[in-house]
Amino acid sequence: MNNKNQTVEEYITNSNKWNLEMEILQSFLLDCGLNEALKWGVPCYMHNKSNVALIGSFKDFLSISFFKGALLADSENILHKPGENSQTVRMFKFISTSEIIQQEKTIKAYIYEAIEIEKKGLKVLLSKSTDLTLPDEILAKFEKNSAFKEAFFALTPGRQRGYNLFFSGSKQSNTRVARIEKYQGRILKGIGINDCTCGLSKRMPRCDGSHKQEKKSF
Repeated sequence: MNNKNQTVEEYITNSNKWNLEMEILQSFLLDCGLNEALKWGVPCYMHNKSNVALIGSFKDFLSISFFKGALLADSENILHKPGENSQTVRMFKFISTSEIIQQEKTIKAYIYEAIEIEKKGLKVLLSKSTDLTLPDEILAKFEKNSAFKEAFFALTPGRQRGYNLFFSGSKQSNTRVARIEKYQGRILKGIGINDCTCGLSKRMPRCDGSHKQEKKSF
């Protein structure tokens, strides 16, 4: 059975970098019985309709990211968190064709393990801590605008955490201020940082990138 998706093929062919490496990783993922489609603008690999992994192309490396990577045993201790606060996703990072080929057995073993996690319906137990260490810039904004403060704390804990991670992610105070100003309107409307605002998402209220595909069609 050929599980290749033409849109993914075009993505790989038209990429400016890592073309051969992506083709090799694609073959590994398909060999393991996964189906592929372009989601969020990148190749996504699924068991039935459940997302298992993504291929990511970056300036300095190529990656396979596992949606439930935190549940993988990682016996080789080679997986990375995409960010300090990532609770679920874990990724392989590659910088050469030879590196990928040499690790074929290991990569496929991790893929098969990820598939078994989906088959068993396992879920990552997320931290439920709602304690936030808010940056000084948003605290100062609360002092000046009580409506903004009320709207922020009316958001669900997950939405509060999402905004806080984004606002705190910059080392520069002026950048933190600019981010807060940019998203103030969304917060006042009760909209999360990753929520859909165009109405095109098929995974409401979350944004699934449908607006990007809509723009490309014009």
